[in-house]
Amino acid sequence: MRLAFSTNAYLKWPLDRALKSIASLGYTGVELMADVPHAWPAGLLDEQKQAIRDALAETDLAISNINAFMMNAVADPRQPYWHPSWTDPDPHYRAIRREHTKRALRLAAEIGAPHITTEPGGPHFAGQSRDEALELFVQELTPCLEIAEEVGVGLLIEPEPELLVERFDQYLEVIDRLDSPVVRLNFDIGHAYCVGEDPQAHVARMAGHTAHYHLEDIAVTRVHQHLVPGRGAIDWHATLGVIRQTGYDGWLTVELYPYADDPEQAAREAYEFLAPLVLV
Repeated sequence: MRLAFSTNAYLKWPLDRALKSIASLGYTGVELMADVPHAWPAGLLDEQKQAIRDALAETDLAISNINAFMMNAVADPRQPYWHPSWTDPDPHYRAIRREHTKRALRLAAEIGAPHITTEPGGPHFAGQSRDEALELFVQELTPCLEIAEEVGVGLLIEPEPELLVERFDQYLEVIDRLDSPVVRLNFDIGHAYCVGEDPQAHVARMAGHTAHYHLEDIAVTRVHQHLVPGRGAIDWHATLGVIRQTGYDGWLTVELYPYADDPEQAAREAYEFLAPLVLV
């Protein structure tokens, strides 16, 4: 297994500086945020894409994943990560999410990322039934699957508390309806813990679907607030041990976006805690 760190903690840093920081701490991979200020696909010129490739080569970092979940660039006043969502009643807002996802898939192919992660539907909208929301999610995601298959990039659904898909059974329901080999699971350890699905009890069950892991700790209250691994209540020895037992040898990406004021210290602390458990 290999450790990566997400640039969404480095929101206040330019990408080249963030990559140098991540590499200097010992990480060998990076999750690239397809958002401002790092790699908003709608605004990237060819020269900027080449600069990303050059910075990755200079730091000897591999891309673990492209995070196309967050959309700070839109500056939606309702919530900067969840909106625009796949299930918004307004088709114009859904189109923004859909076209962003298409661009992120093409960007992943251009810079050598294996897959992207996306929002698992959206929050509940007044007057909208769950069946209606599921239908919208499937309807809007389907054109993106065609792009994913065309460019050879995976599209990972990441269950999240308070959104349409927050539990693994709900994820399985969606992929049954989509029926596409490019759709896989981004198993977020902290999210699973938040909704009462203790990760060590579900890793083996979902192993055949999991293409990538996000790591963050969560307090014993199970409130959805990302903490540096080791500061919360998750049993990391048990969870990482079960992941290893499945034969998984891919990326474990630490995602600590709440630490934008001092991302380097958070990344350092996470690495020092996780490396002895992962790199054995």
